Amino acid sequence: MKTLEEIERSSAEMLTPMDIAPIFPANPQSIRLQARENPDALGFPVICIGSRVYIPKQGFIRFCKGQQGREGEASYV
Repeated sequence: MKTLEEIERSSAEMLTPMDIAPIFPANPQSIRLQARENPDALGFPVICIGSRVYIPKQGFIRFCKGQQGREGEASYV
């Protein structure tokens, strides 16, 4: 995925750092590290499960469009 429009059209409910990296642009590993160390600094919700990082699609889209109100805080499992 490369653009926000492609993400919006995607049927996936969860995104990965690799999916969103081209939008910023940022290194996917930097996004993973930030999600673990200081997820609030990202500005969108993240879910960390073991070594995996997932980003809820709707929360990410709202963040990109400047809409306020995160759906919950970062989650760790």
